[in-house]
Amino acid sequence: MKIYFAGAIRAGRDDAAIYEKMIAWLRQFGEVLTDHVGDPALSSKGDDGPSDRHIYERDMAWLAQSDLVVAEVTTPSLGVGYELGRATALKKPVLCLYREQPERPLSAMIAGDPAIKTAAYGSMDEAKTIIEAFIRKVAEEKKLSLGGG
Repeated sequence: MKIYFAGAIRAGRDDAAIYEKMIAWLRQFGEVLTDHVGDPALSSKGDDGPSDRHIYERDMAWLAQSDLVVAEVTTPSLGVGYELGRATALKKPVLCLYREQPERPLSAMIAGDPAIKTAAYGSMDEAKTIIEAFIRKVAEEKKLSLGGG
């Protein structure tokens, strides 16, 4: 199984440690194509490629190859929003996880899209339970095998 993980980069790296933990958890189910998103050394400058064009083409190729998308969307990000729109256009199963923040509700474009499963979480254990249930359901529906890749 190939997993595309999305999380904010240029919109801010405050949640990088959370991304890193989620990606580590995801690896037991398959290959995480975008594991650099959790790299604590990656800055908000988005210095994960030689040019913006390279990053775009690489990430769109990974998205096309992926079996599903898991995104942490607590930090609003134009790039993540773009990736989610492309993922739904490609008919990829999408899970968006977020921590509820009364002063900043989840975007209606994400929360209202019936093609996107959204779930609030309060702890990493809760997020892991949600992720595992989502992945197992997708694997069963698509007849995909689970395991590190």
